[in-house]
Amino acid sequence: MHRRRFTLFTLQLLTTNNPLRPLPTLTPLHPHHRHLSTTFRRPPPDPNDPSILLKEDGFTLCSQMWIDNFRHPDKIITNLSSFLRRFELWLLAYQKVTTDETGSYTPRSSIQRPQLEDLLALRNAVIDGNFKWGSRLKFHIKSPIDKTDYESLSKRKIKIILTTTQPTPFQDKIVQEVLLMILEPIYEPRFSSKSFAFRPGRTPHTVLRIIRRNFAGYLWYLKGDLSTLLDGVKVGLVINAVMRDVRDKMVVDLLKSALVTPVVTSKVDDREKKKTKRKYQKKRVLSEDEPKPDPYWLDTFFGFVPEEAEKVPNWGHCGVLSPLLANIVLDELDRWLEGKMKEIYVPSKSDVIWNSPEGEAEQGNTSWPEFVPTSGPDKTRKMDFIRYGGHILIGVRGPRADAATLRKQLIEFCDQKLMVKLDNECLPIEHITKGIMFLDHVLCRRVVYPTLRYTATGGKIISEKGVGTLLSVTASLKQCIRQFRKLSFLKGDRDPDPQPCFRMFHATQAHTNAQMNKFLSTMVEWYRFADNRKKIVNFCSYIIRGSLAKLYAAKYKLRSRAKVYKIGARNLSRPLKEKKGQSPEYQNLLRMGLAESIDGLQYTRMSLVPETDYTPFPGNWRPDHEKSLLEYIKLEDPKTLEEQQSGIREQGLVTPQDYISMLVWNYKRNSLPMDHVSVIKSNESVLGNQHLLAGSNQDDHGHTSKEEETDAGMNEAQM
Repeated sequence: MHRRRFTLFTLQLLTTNNPLRPLPTLTPLHPHHRHLSTTFRRPPPDPNDPSILLKEDGFTLCSQMWIDNFRHPDKIITNLSSFLRRFELWLLAYQKVTTDETGSYTPRSSIQRPQLEDLLALRNAVIDGNFKWGSRLKFHIKSPIDKTDYESLSKRKIKIILTTTQPTPFQDKIVQEVLLMILEPIYEPRFSSKSFAFRPGRTPHTVLRIIRRNFAGYLWYLKGDLSTLLDGVKVGLVINAVMRDVRDKMVVDLLKSALVTPVVTSKVDDREKKKTKRKYQKKRVLSEDEPKPDPYWLDTFFGFVPEEAEKVPNWGHCGVLSPLLANIVLDELDRWLEGKMKEIYVPSKSDVIWNSPEGEAEQGNTSWPEFVPTSGPDKTRKMDFIRYGGHILIGVRGPRADAATLRKQLIEFCDQKLMVKLDNECLPIEHITKGIMFLDHVLCRRVVYPTLRYTATGGKIISEKGVGTLLSVTASLKQCIRQFRKLSFLKGDRDPDPQPCFRMFHATQAHTNAQMNKFLSTMVEWYRFADNRKKIVNFCSYIIRGSLAKLYAAKYKLRSRAKVYKIGARNLSRPLKEKKGQSPEYQNLLRMGLAESIDGLQYTRMSLVPETDYTPFPGNWRPDHEKSLLEYIKLEDPKTLEEQQSGIREQGLVTPQDYISMLVWNYKRNSLPMDHVSVIKSNESVLGNQHLLAGSNQDDHGHTSKEEETDAGMNEAQM
């Protein structure tokens, strides 16, 4: 009775202290009242509770989407609204955008309940059609960095927010990420293998390696510039391209509203600039405790972006979706060019290369992968292309008339399908001997006369002088000089003279050298596949070293570069502000931890620059993630297992499972382990193993007495 009274008292105390909790119906706990019991009325689960909606991991859901779309790449998608309702994708998009905003990864456990509720409100607004792109005052969810109270703003500040250019709202970025996670796995298996920009696992280095492998022997080249399509958006063109494969009304309407909604932009007047311009103030040298300026090498490297990779589309409020939509629009052009490849291809029996029926299986000397015989009327006609963003490179092997006909057809196609007007000047036809610039690399050819040896009838070896071409992919030194001149590193046209890099004037010597080393290492990696890698990197090192030497000469008042090299060594690794007799030696200060270590400049000599990477590139190349997906799909297919089992039976092999079971069976029956070495020595197949098992059974019948003794011994041991 005391225990029952205590439970009643505690329940009443809990209900009185918690006003939000519903009162449970308590019944008197008496032994005669057996039909009554203590019952609690639990409220039904809330369908909009964020914790209930998180049923699966977001990464697992995305992986399954990629697998399903790679399994059926040609299937028309009609139901994407179900994925748009999955709260796991919204949470994953929130983590991604928050990481980009704050600069640190946001784990799932650190997201609080109010943030999840705001994220759920954003999802419901998108599903119900109440979401508006580019909202500037009313948000369903705000960035964790944004601490602005929009309700207490003055009219002047509200007017500025509504009429001037503002960064993309936080909630818009989340919606863009969700749409990207849904649409990217649908279109990636559908895109052409000749498209490389704005796609995962594909880089400009991939383009250069494919050019080196596949474009040897092409005489005429067409360079097309469709970057005007990336500047302005054509809503009807984009929506029609999306609806070729996606027929979901909710997703299409969401994309259309993002493209149609106007983006508010404003230009700052020159008068306001003059008013806010301050007088010149003398800059002071930063102390060791103060934060250093932004990495200068990043800004410097962005000046070296190739022309083909400069423009990244940004259509309306699509944000990160714009590159994917651009590839969707230009995918029709890729398919048309792939059809032209089959039309133009005319094989020749007398040609030692590209004489397969389809023109894909290449033949020739494997030690010279880029060696191609010179062209002629009896050679194979062929065409290949590569598209990087809005730029196309087309190679034609054959007469110039084929290239001229292809150019005329391409102009008509772009005018009718893409609504882009081109002319002959936009699509110039250039010969390989003039050198074709693409991604800051020059494609040219070298005529070689190798000695060809082959076996004639009777086993006699005949040596003959052959004529062929090698495709050369070299970095453009003129383009490099032009980029350095833009960044004020150089002066002069004929003899480039380094100029001091005054933007690093207030940084320390160690910090300046470290930043420039990062820039140099980036340049070494960028020119990794160029034939003149050593020469171009050595030139960059010379310009940067001379620029820093002039900077240090002006900063430490050393009059000339020769004086700087004399004190700081060739790689500028010694401190320049130390004077003998006035301060301890630098090595002693470095040993005691009182001085900052100074890294010398890299690649000060040409012998230190690494060699060009000539690693052979596979023919049917695919990124690693696509290989893994296709291998996983193949292993899941039951036909693969059947083919493996039939192949094992035909070749007389033994699977690991059968081999282990055979070992166990022989050990049980004969009390002798049978290893793999004996199987190899006997060189018997599976049928032979079966005869061996049958023979062991006959021996067992002949020695029944021994078996009975062993069985009795085993029984005694078990007892």
